[in-house]
Amino acid sequence: MHPTNQARRKTEVIWGKGVKSVDPRVLVAQFVQSDASFQSVLRESARILVVGGGKASASMGLGLEQEIKPFLSKTVGILNVPEANHPKLEKIKLNQARPAGMNQPTAKAVEGSNLMLELAQEAKEGDLLIALISGGGSALMPLPSLGVSLKDKQKITSLLSASSASINELNCVRKHLSQIKGGRLAQAFLEATHGKGKIVTLILSDVIEDKLDVIGSGPTVNDPTTFNDAFNILQKHLLLDKAPASILQHLQLGIAGKVSDTPKALPASIRNKVLGNNALALDAAADQASQLGYQVINLGSCMEGDTAALASFHASIARSILKYDQPNQPPVCILSGGETTVNLGQNPGKGGRNQEMALAFLCALKDHNLERITFLAAGTDGEDGPTDAAGAFVDSNTLKQSGTMNASEYLARHDAYHYFKNAGSLFQPGPTGTNVMDLRVLIVE
Repeated sequence: MHPTNQARRKTEVIWGKGVKSVDPRVLVAQFVQSDASFQSVLRESARILVVGGGKASASMGLGLEQEIKPFLSKTVGILNVPEANHPKLEKIKLNQARPAGMNQPTAKAVEGSNLMLELAQEAKEGDLLIALISGGGSALMPLPSLGVSLKDKQKITSLLSASSASINELNCVRKHLSQIKGGRLAQAFLEATHGKGKIVTLILSDVIEDKLDVIGSGPTVNDPTTFNDAFNILQKHLLLDKAPASILQHLQLGIAGKVSDTPKALPASIRNKVLGNNALALDAAADQASQLGYQVINLGSCMEGDTAALASFHASIARSILKYDQPNQPPVCILSGGETTVNLGQNPGKGGRNQEMALAFLCALKDHNLERITFLAAGTDGEDGPTDAAGAFVDSNTLKQSGTMNASEYLARHDAYHYFKNAGSLFQPGPTGTNVMDLRVLIVE
């Protein structure tokens, strides 16, 4: 095998070990098998209502059904998931609510979310609500507030995403334009059961620091943000003149107290359990890199902010290792997680934040020899923006295959996808069935 291809294969193996460690089916099975309190609640419940959504929720549902077989006769549910070749579940309906590679709310997702709300509203005392929430849940579980159309919700989501709004900011706005986010789903269930129903939420985290109210926009978690916060976010990103009138009107009604805010306090008896996260994936990737003989530097799961700036930071570490053997002598594997943002501006090309990260990394090292460097930036869900790639590789072969293409020009117009496609360096593993943000692997030989 060519040395360059061999190094790519190693980065892929390291990345893959991280992704495998957050297999949703396995994580749910381990929880059900080991948690005596949950087993007791299953036995005592009159009915088991399963709701939720996200890129990992189909696998979570499969793991749940496999482990609660004695209780399936009293189980019913619906999960909003991306389109894929999912296994058929026995009692939980999988509503394939959006095409792969698209992260916008759809009419089919609204239908599924409405069914979830109806299940919660029709619950009886003694029922158990199990919510399965994972990354992508916010877009997959849309149920716009009364007076707000799906089209307007789609527009404000696109505007915020293109303005480099953080996931915390984006989900704050989403929560205040929803009938189920920001704890409202739990609120509806508790009202229906007169406070006597039980709620257990199993979570695969795709947000930095595993903030429960942000993951999937926290449908069963009390919300510390307000209508005023949501309005200020639009103002901060200069979107007040671009936002649909219905959005602004709804937020202003909330600020005026004419629409009730999201619940600020929910019973402590609600269990919100994070089963897997980016840190778990990084630990597994680090273990694999060590087995392959690398000194490992794990930069952690809290990497956020501007994509190009973080790419330059990674490039600086690589240069320091090559020049000064600092912070470690080669062979070194630098790992990082988290989730960055990109300000797309007007008329952007095609790509996602991981492809943008890889291209910015390449540009930062364009005057250096890449023979000893291999970089892979990829989303753990197997998706990156509205593309069929999870991310991209950067190595000496990337430059050789790119020919006369000017990497800086492609970066300036945010068109990383076409650069890496032409250079034969796209990473296309397909949907992984999980989602714990991004995982980057940098090898310096």
